[in-house]
Formats: sequence, structure tokens, C-alpha cells
Amino acid sequence: MTTAFHDADERTNLTGNNKFELMLFRLGEAPGSDRRELFGINVFKVREIMVMPTITAIANAPPNVLGVANIRGQIIPVIDLPAVVGCVPKRGLTILMVTEYARTTQAFAVEEVDEIVRLNWSDVLAADGNGGELVTSIAKLDGDADRSRLVQVLDVEQILRNVMPTAREEITPQSVGTAVDLPMGSIILAADDSPVARMMIEQGLNAMGATYIMTKTGQEAWERLQAIDAEAHAEGKTALDKVALVLTDLEMPVMDGFTLTRHIKGDARFSSIPVVIHSSLTGTANEAHVNSVGADAYVAKFVASELAATIRQVIRH
Repeated sequence: MTTAFHDADERTNLTGNNKFELMLFRLGEAPGSDRRELFGINVFKVREIMVMPTITAIANAPPNVLGVANIRGQIIPVIDLPAVVGCVPKRGLTILMVTEYARTTQAFAVEEVDEIVRLNWSDVLAADGNGGELVTSIAKLDGDADRSRLVQVLDVEQILRNVMPTAREEITPQSVGTAVDLPMGSIILAADDSPVARMMIEQGLNAMGATYIMTKTGQEAWERLQAIDAEAHAEGKTALDKVALVLTDLEMPVMDGFTLTRHIKGDARFSSIPVVIHSSLTGTANEAHVNSVGADAYVAKFVASELAATIRQVIRH
């Protein structure tokens, strides 16, 4: 069994309605339980699904890395996802999910792939720490007869950071270059649902010398922007006087970054505020859709110097 995902245009068009598709899978029994909970990952991250190929063990591999697989001539690391999450697979690791994420390709070994479901981001709620550091949000299965069935949406950024720490760019004022020169009294409004991503963004913005407000969802950012506009109006100013730039992720519960961008660019109060999309969802289909919703720039996660250069370029314009 091999399933590749080619209908990127159709899935990209879902974002016009604040919708997305979630790949559901199982990792085995949860600790202290015989339940096989559902987990999910955005289909945009999944390159293909296949029966477990031959895995070559690698000497001195990090814990929870099974080894590497040769997939269409590419050597890809294979991560034991049940071990990472703490589940015990009773049926073995039978399926491999090959993913492309934040400039990297890796594969996750899982017990079973369940199905692909189409959801509205409003049916996805921020975990707010209830799922531990590996879960960003909880999805309610739309149209399910049993509305109690929930899906844990995994924080792949955190998982990759934990499992395969690599030599990363040191985030310092020197590494990001010239300080970002924001108009006096203005801030950068940022939105990202991943705690590790927020931490890295904050480190980058601090190194750039930028004042910022960090939010966890597109909805929170949108509400904060409207509150800032009300404050500005009371002072005889505009939102642009207060917000120099909006920096947003794409995948976020309640309201995604595409919808947030459309709201901003479609509102006369905010349309002149630059919007930079900062996402791990790379690829030409995503980048083209970023342009279609009116974003001013797109930068892939996460290289602080590239983010700083993009912000400087957008603000100068």
C-alpha cells in the first residue's frame, strides 16, 4: 500500500472557508489504559502513506529514531511515534507516514492510519497545556454521531525538536543582522499555536529589537487587533500607527492564518498593515495561496536571520 497526495490545489482551496483536512491515525494503547486514542496531523504535511519498508538501524541514533529508510532514492529518518507519545502498539508498527515539514523530510512509524477527515478550524480548540507539550490542539470530529470522540493534534515542531535536536542557528542580535526599525510606538502582532514556535519567534523578535504582542490563535490575534484599533481611535490615531506588521502561522485552532489574513486585508481599518506568513507548511501550492489572500510576504520556519530580513524588507515598503 502506498498513498501519495497530489490534490494540493483542492486542499489549498479549503482554506478559503477556514477548513482543512486532518489525517487520523492510532499509536496503540495509552499508558494505563486499553484505549487506542486518535491522533491527527494536517494532510498538507503528509507526502505519502506506505506499508512499513525495511528500516536500517543507525549506529548511535537518537532515542526513538528507529533508523533510516530508502524511499524513492531518498534516505529518510524514521521516528517511532508511539514511543515519543508514550503509547504501546499492540499490532506493531505497520504504517509509515512520510512528512515534509519546516524544510525537512522525515517519516513517522505508526500502528494504523484511520482516515482523512475534513474539518473547520472552529472545531479545533487550543489544548492550552491540557495535552502536555506534544499536543497543540484538540479536534472535535465534525458530523460524528458520537460527539465525544476527540482527536489530539500533535505539535510536530516540538516532537522534531525533542527527537532530533540539530545544530541550530544561534539567535542573537549579531545573527539576525541590523535591528528592525519599527515606527515609533508601534509593535509586531504575532500569532502561533505551537509553544516551541512561539518561544523561537520571541527569541528572534527580541534579537531584532522589535516590540511585539504574542498570541496563540488567529482568532486571538484578530480580537487583539480590533482592541488596538479602538485604542488608536480614542487617541486620534489609526491601527497602522500602533501595529507595524502582523506575523502569523497558517495552522491554528479556531481561526487559521489564511482567514486572519483575509480579515485584515478585507477591512479598511487594517488593509494597509503588512502581513507576513511564517509557516512550516512549505511548497508552491501554499506559497501561491498566501499571495492570493493578500499576504505581503511568506517565509518558511525557522531561520531567524531570514525572518528578520523579510520583516525589514516588508516594513521598508
